[in-house]
Amino acid sequence: MPLPTASRVPFGLPAGRDVPRVLSIAGSDPSGGAGIQADLKSIAAHGGYGMAAITALTAQNTRGVQSVHVPPAAFLAQQLDAVSDDISIDAVKIGMLGDESVIRAVREWLGKVRPAVVVLDPVMVATSGDRLLQESAEAALRELLPLAHLLTPNLPELALLLGTEPAQIWDAALDQGRRLADATGATVLVKGGHLAGLDCPDALVNTAGLLGQEVVEVRGKRISTRNSHGTGCSLSSAMATVQARLGDWEASLRTVKPWLAGALENSGQLEVGQGNGPVHHFHHVPPVLAEGIFAARLWAEARQDLDDIYALDFIGGLASGDLSEKDFAYYLAQDALYLNGYSRVLARASALAPSEAEQLFWARSAQQCLEVETELHRSWLSTRPAPDGLGPVTRSYVDHLTAASASGSYAVLAAAVLPCFWLYAEVGATLHARFLASGEPAGHAYADWLRTYADEGFAEATRQAIAIVDAAGRRASDHEKAAMVTAFKQSCRLEVDFFDAPRLHS
Repeated sequence: MPLPTASRVPFGLPAGRDVPRVLSIAGSDPSGGAGIQADLKSIAAHGGYGMAAITALTAQNTRGVQSVHVPPAAFLAQQLDAVSDDISIDAVKIGMLGDESVIRAVREWLGKVRPAVVVLDPVMVATSGDRLLQESAEAALRELLPLAHLLTPNLPELALLLGTEPAQIWDAALDQGRRLADATGATVLVKGGHLAGLDCPDALVNTAGLLGQEVVEVRGKRISTRNSHGTGCSLSSAMATVQARLGDWEASLRTVKPWLAGALENSGQLEVGQGNGPVHHFHHVPPVLAEGIFAARLWAEARQDLDDIYALDFIGGLASGDLSEKDFAYYLAQDALYLNGYSRVLARASALAPSEAEQLFWARSAQQCLEVETELHRSWLSTRPAPDGLGPVTRSYVDHLTAASASGSYAVLAAAVLPCFWLYAEVGATLHARFLASGEPAGHAYADWLRTYADEGFAEATRQAIAIVDAAGRRASDHEKAAMVTAFKQSCRLEVDFFDAPRLHS
């Protein structure tokens, strides 16, 4: 079960490097919701290193664009050369270009550098309806399209590029996507955001045989919000970043689309502007990672253990589906026994909690262990032989939590139980992302199990647990803080051992 987060596992990048270096070539939005600012947030949200070459300066906010200033194209060319002369670029996202001279400067640079991934968002019309590209530059933009690997126009822009009226139904939109793909040779991402109705599909279209099929459709529900400022910028830069890692457009879209839906769903939390507000690029990051100093300290302590977990054969086999059924059965059997003891410890945390809200949180978590998660284990194990009794690692973990429970310190106990939320959620998110990136292959032995990692309920519970521990750490004395860190680190290490226990048992 996941805490939604971008996978940290490299796909398609050179060995030893897992951070894509992504250059955004776009205009600037001083209100922060679109353009370069949105691109850099999207790139960072997907684990990339963002760079920016600014094509235009705008005076705009959530209510619209007031003015656009386009610096000399020669200066843009200097920006581009300065970056590419020094830094190897894994992907490029191109957004607002402004005028014909700017477009030609970008085209010349692309011809020299030839980046492996080029995503072109033909920014011509803002969400507010403002026209962002001079009409004299449209012909030059059409000449640039064949140099891109992926085109991401919204429906009004798609129609402008084809010289027709915007599609009003999905089939017409797909037909226009085919026409643009056929004319350019590029893959076109047809977006259903401007259509009416409760559904909001997206589709990758390529008529040159570069996809598994001519149209790859990814369904989705429309998010009811007025906060869509910068949605197109955010989507295109996220696609460039994830594609640099995965090397597969379909897998990239299946990774990015749920993230963008979450960014729209959580946009109201930002409370930015009086008009069409921005999306929440970092909705998937626990707030305490940005705000909680103590939680950030704990996370730093957990990183080596997390890396060790990802290196385990058990995790690799679970992700690929090659894990032996015997090892998985042992893991589930031990987990079921562990959860029984863990629920008792959570109940103790509820008894010690200083507020009613925290009492209820720990009590609900204890109930979840017994009623939901244990049942999941029983249903899988009911037809398979499983070892009796606690294994040595399981016993050590339960004993450690029991000792924390007996310490009498609520803060120490909360820190000790946190890794079972946090590390499990983080590993789950990575496994689920790998599963999506692989296209959810038929016959995967653990497909149903991996799909449970998409549970938003557990993600929210993890965020609450982190916030509770962070608050307890802020209240604690220096001595108690040190004890919390020690208890947390020990639990992290035991999480590593728990995932590795099937190998030791064999």
